[in-house]
Amino acid sequence: MRYKIAILILLNSVLLGSCASKKIKDASYLETSKESTIATPRLNVFVPRNSKAKQLPVLIFVHGGYWNSGRKGTYDLLGRNFARKGVVTVIPDYTLSPDMDYDGMTKQIASVIQWTKDSISKYKGNPNAVFVTGHSAGGHLGALAVMNPKYGIDPKSISGIILNDAAGLDMKHYLEENPPTMDHNYIATWGTSPTKWQDASPIYFLNKNTPPFLIYVGDKTYTSIKTTNKRFIDALHTFQPGVQSVRLDKKHVPMVTQYFYPWSDRFDEVIGFIKSEMK
Repeated sequence: MRYKIAILILLNSVLLGSCASKKIKDASYLETSKESTIATPRLNVFVPRNSKAKQLPVLIFVHGGYWNSGRKGTYDLLGRNFARKGVVTVIPDYTLSPDMDYDGMTKQIASVIQWTKDSISKYKGNPNAVFVTGHSAGGHLGALAVMNPKYGIDPKSISGIILNDAAGLDMKHYLEENPPTMDHNYIATWGTSPTKWQDASPIYFLNKNTPPFLIYVGDKTYTSIKTTNKRFIDALHTFQPGVQSVRLDKKHVPMVTQYFYPWSDRFDEVIGFIKSEMK
């Protein structure tokens, strides 16, 4: 009986989210290459239906999955739930390993950010209030795209970064202790050069222009994620001394699936952070 009630509540949430938001499906953010046999990734946009505001804050969510799995469609409920609460939400696909390494993925996420800055006003989004978030590998890619200057995103143009149980924040440290193998396509994703691993690690690009952070870590998550977040926050304190991780009594996957339910307290926290950092 409890499961039937839970299913009914979830179905009701889906219906309410669909009524309160509009989904723009498979918008193109990259030029299609006629020579490539790999499908060109696209993005979805979730827009509040009845908002009277002319410009709304924007959240870009990057999905996780070991850099070799995942798809944007899994996170429609997350997108709809943020949209029903007044946040235009962008959820992209990106090319996964082994078809692309971390550098190519990050370039694509940087293209998503640039597309959002250029195009989101068409969907009631404020291009001057863009926030980037991601779970697991998506947290890494979102942070790296903003923080590593080679990807061409001005960090001062991003209002904030929200990490949700992010992996890979200090990939150099992790891979020096755990050299990449064929598992999870890690050799294809990261290569074998420590110089490349450092280039892949957001921790080495912290500076005075780094956007404000909100950081979530699960108490029951993987040890590697706890370690990389601690190292990152310790380094971040040089520039943002007040930042501490928000610890939740959850495993890794529930850290993101909690956003599938509109009553999660995380929405109030994240939207509170967004409002506090809007320029």
